[in-house]
Amino acid sequence: MRDNPDQSLLPRIDGPGQLKNLTLPQLQQLAQEIRDTIICTVARNGGHLAPNLGVVELTLALHFVFEAPIDRIIWDVGHQAYAHKLLTGRQSQFHTIRQYGGISGFPKRSESKFDAFGTGHSSTSISAALGITVANSLKGAPQRAIAVIGDGSMTGGLAFEALNHAGDLNRNLIVVLNDNEMSISPNVGALSSFLSRKLSNRTLMNLKKEVENVLRSIPSLGPNIIQILKRSEDSLVSFFTPGMLFQALDFHYIGPIKGHRMDRLIETFERARQLEGPVLVHVMTQKGRGYKPAECDPTSFHGVGSFDIATGKSCGSNSGKPCPPSYTQVFGQTMVRLGQENPRVIGITAAMPQGTGLDTFASAFPDRFFDVGIAEQHAVTFAAGLATEGFRPVVAVYSTFLQRAYDQIIHDVCLQNLPVVFAMDRGGIVGEDGPTHHGLFDLSFLRPIPNMILMAPKDENELRHMLKTAVEHNGPAALRYPRGNGLGLPMDETLQALPVGKGELLREGDDLVLIGIGQTVATAMEAAERLERVGVRAAVINARFVKPLDHELILSWARKTDRVITIEENVLLGGFGSAVLELFQESLFIPGGFMRLGIPDTFVLHGGQATLRNLYGIDAEGIERAAMALMNVRHGQHLRAIGQAAC
Repeated sequence: MRDNPDQSLLPRIDGPGQLKNLTLPQLQQLAQEIRDTIICTVARNGGHLAPNLGVVELTLALHFVFEAPIDRIIWDVGHQAYAHKLLTGRQSQFHTIRQYGGISGFPKRSESKFDAFGTGHSSTSISAALGITVANSLKGAPQRAIAVIGDGSMTGGLAFEALNHAGDLNRNLIVVLNDNEMSISPNVGALSSFLSRKLSNRTLMNLKKEVENVLRSIPSLGPNIIQILKRSEDSLVSFFTPGMLFQALDFHYIGPIKGHRMDRLIETFERARQLEGPVLVHVMTQKGRGYKPAECDPTSFHGVGSFDIATGKSCGSNSGKPCPPSYTQVFGQTMVRLGQENPRVIGITAAMPQGTGLDTFASAFPDRFFDVGIAEQHAVTFAAGLATEGFRPVVAVYSTFLQRAYDQIIHDVCLQNLPVVFAMDRGGIVGEDGPTHHGLFDLSFLRPIPNMILMAPKDENELRHMLKTAVEHNGPAALRYPRGNGLGLPMDETLQALPVGKGELLREGDDLVLIGIGQTVATAMEAAERLERVGVRAAVINARFVKPLDHELILSWARKTDRVITIEENVLLGGFGSAVLELFQESLFIPGGFMRLGIPDTFVLHGGQATLRNLYGIDAEGIERAAMALMNVRHGQHLRAIGQAAC
């Protein structure tokens, strides 16, 4: 890291236009300063470290050659856009990245004119860039659109749909393939192996020299053959590289080139800018470049919490007490146990074995584990095919990424009533990654689908029983659980399948009933204890199932208390509270007071989980406040209370 701040270049850069005045050595110095800033900031705030360290030179070269924001740079996924943010007028805010009220960890159109397209999920950049390219053509505008996409994102079908269309349209689109042989975990699949084939310039040059020397020794014919081979040089390079794949899609292919050689990058992008038609530039980079711990373990440093720069070790709790296992860890351990008990259990993930906890299952049962790459649609239909042959596939996926496979859930699984299990990690508020990663829609988008059962555990022990329930259910089943550690409860030795559609009463009370689902149950219990101290006796129900609901339990306590509050970490529209309200309507019963607590009709911004839960009134304090308000609602005024969230 640099010791003399007076010689620093980064503080003087308030826009990418200033890069054009820098020499190559200055650009290289700036690259180091950007790395230092990213490392220091992520060590404090957490964030995506390895992806950002890998694209520093690439980002500088793009902004050096192109004229952003006139030229549009679209970052696929966007978790590698930290250097881009530092170069586009956000240095003074960079220390706030991913914090509530600070700048986003992903490109965000409302944040800067330099963020041409909002991203957070993979494989979208080429489609968006092609749309921008066609729009510019229709407007007669000369600017370019540049999609920067990783080789991991290239395993997503959407990327190839866009490449196919772009080749057919033959517009001036530039695609930069950032090939580091990784997405979050190491990439898998034939396509990834194909992309990773590379021939060094030295090897190619030595081969050419040897061939030329031999041919020149042939009288008369030799020079003519050399000229023919030179005209075929592009074909030779394409044979040894993935170029033939992209050329088959009618792209000009350039590469592979070294992604940390600033001079080569600038020269290549200048060339690409002059070409007509779609161009793909293949760049080889190193994930975690410039920080040894991240270079050695890019998977662990893909997305991290705060850490010590000197050692690379996580800055965990200083309490000295061991943390309870995370819900993800409990899921992975339970999958191993179920796999031991049932040889028909299959584990499936979409490029996230570590993130979902299935890496432990993969180690125990490699023949029954499948990582399909970033291809959620395929994962679901692949699971459906397995289910038709008597297997019990478990698709482990983050809630927000399951959104990408909605048609497959309906058409390929539920319509055929196949026993596929959807284990949805990161259900609810996830925190600093923000709106593209919060799992706040799953209860609403899964609940209307026929044949689907939908549940959420109140704690990590119940998660184990629910997973067994799902695996043994003879039809589609989904369970969602939150990001983070469990409650530290003891684990039952025996796994028991739960009766489908049955909740449990955790606490009795005469004044009102709090009905929670998932992790909100523990919060409801805390709120009930707070209410007890002010003389309000609240019953608490753990619903367990969003579909089917426990009609008898919910109706009996709603009638007994005449005041009901539902609590969910999901959007209110079509969610758990709506299901309870529909139950009341179908039963011709409306309680004297009713409130739904959850997320209103908005996209939740980034910030700490506790901060966001407090903001939307779904922590213990918010539930207590809502209950006190409901206690003051007279019979006959309940309609004004229905559907209101106490925020």
